[in-house]
Amino acid sequence: MRIAYGVMGYGRGHAMRTAAVLPELLREHEVRVFAGIDAHKALSDRFDCEEIPVICYQYGAGGKLSAGLTFRRNAGLTADLLTTGPRTRRVWERIDAFAPDVVISDSETWTHRYARARGIPRISFDHVGIMAFCHCRFAPEDWWRGRRDALGYRAFMGTPDRVLVSSFYHAPPRAAGTEVVGPILRESVLAATPARGDYVLAYFNKGGHQYTDALDTALRACGENIVVYGTERRGRDGRLWFKAPSNEGFVADLAGAKAVIATAGNQLMGEAIYLGKPILALPEDVVEQRLNARAVVDMGVGVRGDLGRLSLNELGGFLANLDTYAAATAAHRGDGRARAGATLKRFLSELGPAESGYVRERSPSASS
Repeated sequence: MRIAYGVMGYGRGHAMRTAAVLPELLREHEVRVFAGIDAHKALSDRFDCEEIPVICYQYGAGGKLSAGLTFRRNAGLTADLLTTGPRTRRVWERIDAFAPDVVISDSETWTHRYARARGIPRISFDHVGIMAFCHCRFAPEDWWRGRRDALGYRAFMGTPDRVLVSSFYHAPPRAAGTEVVGPILRESVLAATPARGDYVLAYFNKGGHQYTDALDTALRACGENIVVYGTERRGRDGRLWFKAPSNEGFVADLAGAKAVIATAGNQLMGEAIYLGKPILALPEDVVEQRLNARAVVDMGVGVRGDLGRLSLNELGGFLANLDTYAAATAAHRGDGRARAGATLKRFLSELGPAESGYVRERSPSASS
């Protein structure tokens, strides 16, 4: 079977999940990845991968997400997507050239809409879909925002034929055709030997905006050695060591850290828990990351802090209780790869060309 695999290109978590499942898919199928910029950088050296556009969050003063800037700077690209404009048609022509039988999408909009327009079966495989297709335990202040984001997700992605959600915490599916599995761990994470080193790992998915002077001051003042990923800085500076992106290097540093301070992406949270690392979750100002941070607290594996205003007192309180948080990770360690692989195999069998009855439309002018 020929599978077009779309990957959201904001941050690296989507790419890491994709990299963990692609080898198994490639044993039985021909797969081409269509990925936004961050994911393309992480995947293109190992897989057949083409870069496509991505709608990205934008940041304002103090490193905070800006809804206004996000809307304005993405308005043209969003309009092109929603009206099947020239950029969207060029992406679809490239996917047409591959002639997929099925589309799998990890939060990637262009491939979702392509599959709907061409009448090709599609599988959603991500974490964000947990809000659209599962019963989530939103914080009271996020109740309406969660439903708003679920509606927005469905507006951009549509309703896929099958849904696979990977999550380090469980949420019951809303309907048949939806499966929830544990975090999808990379081989390097599974092979790593955890140790409690003399440093803390800090990761920021968009550190150029998020790594503020106030955050830098708090990290320097806490008295710990800290390895920092996600910024443009490089090299040692006092107790801080700023490192360049590196899949293997990052996993090694994660395995050896005494704790993790990070934006609250699902992928990293699952990997940190698997390796027994206490977590200080600093969610971006989005509902999905606040859900993740709440799960970290509910599990007892860490605490939630404020990305924009992390105080030395918050940081010190977290560091003083690392043994308690580390002990709690044992009850929540999990790897959802085997179940995800079996579920994908079943979904593909159910949706394959011979069984599905789908007829692919070839015209590149088909609209969404």
